Amino acid sequence: MEKNNHKLITIVVEDERLPRLSLLKKLEDFRHALEVVDSCDNYDTALESILKNRPDLVFLDIQLQGRDSIQLLDELKQTIPLPYIIFTTAYSDRKYLMSAIKLSAVDYLLKPIDRGELAAAIAKATDRAEAETPDQSSLPEKMSFKTSNGRILIAADDIAFIKADGNYAKITTFMSKDLVLENLLSLQQRLPNDIFVRVDRSTIINLSKVYRLNQQQHTCTLQSKDGKLQMLELSKSGIEMLMEMMG
Repeated sequence: MEKNNHKLITIVVEDERLPRLSLLKKLEDFRHALEVVDSCDNYDTALESILKNRPDLVFLDIQLQGRDSIQLLDELKQTIPLPYIIFTTAYSDRKYLMSAIKLSAVDYLLKPIDRGELAAAIAKATDRAEAETPDQSSLPEKMSFKTSNGRILIAADDIAFIKADGNYAKITTFMSKDLVLENLLSLQQRLPNDIFVRVDRSTIINLSKVYRLNQQQHTCTLQSKDGKLQMLELSKSGIEMLMEMMG
């Protein structure tokens, strides 16, 4: 995410038609900051859309046709890092307000949504996104890795995961797998440690690409920006560490 130049991918979740259309209309005034990719009117379609689109920001109605949106977030965070959340509700409910605070929600808006309060909430979301964006300016656009035939150049963001292979390591992107003449510890020290994490003795994972975790099968599915998938089998300790980090 580039500072001041990245629109937040946004999904609106609202089970009532008129409030949903009203919010979508108001969000048209913020197209410089947001890209609304979907709107959902129930729990199940919201869950599916958020998992598919991996939004940066979700406007989330507290009640979804009798189902609890806090439960939706609990279900989501078993699989992916939660997006920024702006709760919307027709009631000033202390219980949900406390839940919102616990989940580090960006804001909590009462319906009908005031445009000024909406603008302030969006500003909070964009400010938080900029503050949490790693500064990549000092990193080379591509990193050089030695192979048996010469060298390969790979952008760090293209790497899905790295597995130890004897004294060397195999780098897996969403397009290729390459054996590099460098051990896992050396690679771990070269890669940005706020994004790449060593989850067990033989595996480094790009956390920003984690899409789905299956604790029973000990598998992690990673997804590129254009939707390509890579699946990785992990050790029990590796999947447990990832589950804890994403929880």
